[in-house]
Formats: sequence, structure tokens, C-alpha cells
Amino acid sequence: MTLTLMIQGTTSDAGKSVTVAGLCRVFKRRGLKVAPFKPQNMALNSAVTPEGGEIGRAQAVQAQACGLLPHTDMNPVLLKPNSDTGAQVIIHGKALSNMDAQDYHNYKKRAMSAVLTSHQRLCEQYDVVVVEGAGSPAEINLRANDIANMGFAEAVDCPVVIVADIDRGGVFAHLVGTLELLSATEQARVKGFIINRFRGDIALLQPGLDWLEERTGKKVLGVVPYIHDLHLEAEDAINKQQCVSEQAIKIAVPVLSRISNHTDVDVLRLHPQVDLCFIGKGEAIPPCDLIIIPGSKSTRRDLDYLRSNNWDSDIQKHLRYGGKVLGICGGFQMLGKAVHDPQGIEGDAGSSNGLGFLNMETTLGSEKTLRQVSGKLIASDAKISGYEIHAGISSGPALDRPFANLHTHNDGARSDDGQIIGSYLHGLFDESETRNELLRWAGIAKVDELDYTSIIESNIDRLADCLEAHLDISELLKT
Repeated sequence: MTLTLMIQGTTSDAGKSVTVAGLCRVFKRRGLKVAPFKPQNMALNSAVTPEGGEIGRAQAVQAQACGLLPHTDMNPVLLKPNSDTGAQVIIHGKALSNMDAQDYHNYKKRAMSAVLTSHQRLCEQYDVVVVEGAGSPAEINLRANDIANMGFAEAVDCPVVIVADIDRGGVFAHLVGTLELLSATEQARVKGFIINRFRGDIALLQPGLDWLEERTGKKVLGVVPYIHDLHLEAEDAINKQQCVSEQAIKIAVPVLSRISNHTDVDVLRLHPQVDLCFIGKGEAIPPCDLIIIPGSKSTRRDLDYLRSNNWDSDIQKHLRYGGKVLGICGGFQMLGKAVHDPQGIEGDAGSSNGLGFLNMETTLGSEKTLRQVSGKLIASDAKISGYEIHAGISSGPALDRPFANLHTHNDGARSDDGQIIGSYLHGLFDESETRNELLRWAGIAKVDELDYTSIIESNIDRLADCLEAHLDISELLKT
């Protein structure tokens, strides 16, 4: 009989994704066949599965912790916000439509069917399914037709563990308050609590733990210490931690209002020769060697956002002084002369002037390109691999100078003067040969090697070691 264990949190970013990833590796080490599962995910960081479906980035990392390839059943419902009130709804890896909040709320009963179908398929293949909730189960306005938290747990009758981040402060209020706002049946299925990111002497916390167990009748299943310098690709939040050396080149990444797949630059943040900074609203892009314009879920809106921050002027000045610019996916589309959205795929129908640095135009359409790709760079024959997630098709003379030759098609464009590169490929820095070539292009004479896969694996193992040491794993595995 498959054990389904659900990890819910008192808040967003309480540590659900990380806890699930760590537990997946712990259970795998114990010889169990384990898979991650998130019924509903709202995130702009996504991954493409081998079968060409789209899921949340966090579930791809959790799959890696299990030693599995990612699959659409691991995240059957993905919501990608394209405005403050609407999102693209993706079911079993394929875009269904754009819906506003009320429309999606009415659609949830049908979405639950997809969720339960995927969960059942996983249960038929694995010993343990570790489920990640979304946000908080105590969001009263979202309780009706819930598929992300207790609504799912009640439907499949699984135990729940609630995680809270003590580093935020108010951890006991978070846990007691969350539990109090649940129904009697929901409270009954809570096995206990995990307190995350603790710093200090555990003895000073013990009176609070004793009080919490007495007050709630629930076990504290462990207190996880703050793990310094832990690197796992984020579900959505931008990690601004930097690793800088004196020999570093400077890379600036403007944070667009609908930035997507900013995990593309994670490996650069870890590189000892790179000083990478994210540029926020109202900040000027500082003098640097390379500007990376990242992906966007709403390219035309983010062109307006980019201009409202005067980043277009900053980029023009940067190019005049000989700097380099790389546009990825939506950022690549922005480099052209225009972006057309005649069907209103990403917002209101219409067209927007691009930055005009590349002689091409992009038209958005209803068919989304989702595929894993590989090939070689045109300029150096270096290996490149990555994945495409985009609704647009670009055309124009700029594409006659492609960036990469993939096995099925050419990708991207290079400017005549060599200062500008555009590519549709997410994850292009993960491949060491391409990363080294791009860093040389940006200004590093001799690039140090960096094994990004080993870094991720070692961080997952370090996380699992920590959970093994500080959680009651045997209690978690009890049905």
C-alpha cells in the first residue's frame, strides 16, 4: 500500500519545497520508491519534462532528489500568472486557457479530477508519494473547492505535517493559528509540526516546544536548523545571495514584473568569477560587463515595465560603452523590433515596439512550444542543451545569424557586432561548455570549471543529512 504524506506550510516560503526535496532523498536512501507530487502550483519558474509537458521547477528538483526524470503527473495543475488577477492554466503539462481568478475558482472541481488521476497513477508505481501543499491551508477565502491543501488531503485521506519558518518570527502563533482555523477532520489528520530554519541553542526553544505539544496535542516532529548556503532552484522567490571574488565580471539581471525561469542564472550566482546582481524596480542598471534580460510570462507588459524603469536607456548606454547583452526567451523577443499578440495570448491583443537591437519580429500564438533540446553553438561548436517554453514565433533577417544549431532547428540570433545574443533556451548556462563560452564572450579570459550538477546533488544530500539528523523519520513513515 502506497504511503501518501503531505507537507503543508503556515505561509508561503515556509520551507515546503525544500522539506519535500529533502524527504524524497531520505526515503530514496532507505530503498523506497518515492515520487514528489504537488496538486496545484502557482509559479513562473517551470520545467519541461521529457515527454514535452510543463511543470513547476520545484517538482523537477524534487524528482532529481528521487533519482527520477520529471513527469507531468508530479504537478498536474500549474498556474502561471500573467496579471494580478489572471493566469494561464496548465493541466497535465499542457496549456488549457487563460482564466481570471473567479473563472478558475469555478473550474476547480474539474481540476481536482486531473489531480486525483495523477495521484492515482503515482500510487500505482511508488511506495511513497510526498506531497507539497501550496501557500497555507488556513487561507479562508480559498477553502471552497480547495485542491491544493486540505481539500486534497481529505479527498485521498492522507496524513499532513505542517511546516513553519521560525526565522520569520511568530512561529508558535503561525502553527497554533493555522491549526485552529482548520476543521475538526482536518485537524485530526495533522500528524505534527516541523519547525524550520532554527538558529541558536535548542535548549532555549524547548519550553516553547513543550507548550506547543501540550496546547495542540500534536507532536513536534523535529526542529531543522538554518542551513547556510543551501542552494536548490527556487519555486518562485529570487535568491539574491551572491558569491563574489576580486576577479569577477559583473552581470546585471533586471527583475521584470512577470519574470519567469530566473533559475536560468542560478549557476552564475554560484560561479566564483561572477558578480551577479538583480536590479529591482526604480534601480538603475549599474556599469557591468553583461546584462541578461530574462524570460517573461507577459512580454509586452514587461517591455512597458522595462521602459518605465528607464532600463531601455541603461541598456543603450551599456552597449555604447562596449557591454554585452543576452536575452533569454521573452528577453530575446524584446530585443527585436516588435512583439505582436493578435489573439491576446498574454494580455490585451495588440502590438508593442521592441528594443530594436535585432532585426526581427515576434508573433505570439496559441500553440506553446515545449521541448528539451540540445546541439552546438554556431560560433564555437560547444555543446548546448536546455529547454524551450514559449508561445511566440520569431522571424526576420537577424535569425540568419543564429546562436545555436540544435538537432531539429536553429536557435536564437547574434548581432553583427557580436555584442548581442538572443536565445529561446532556458537552462543554457547549465551546460559547462556553453557557460564557459558565454563567460569568455562576456569578458573572462580563463574560465574556472564548475560542476553544477554535482553542486545540486551535494546540496540535496546535505539537506537530506540534516533532515535525517533532526526529524523523526520513523514517525513520518508510519501510516
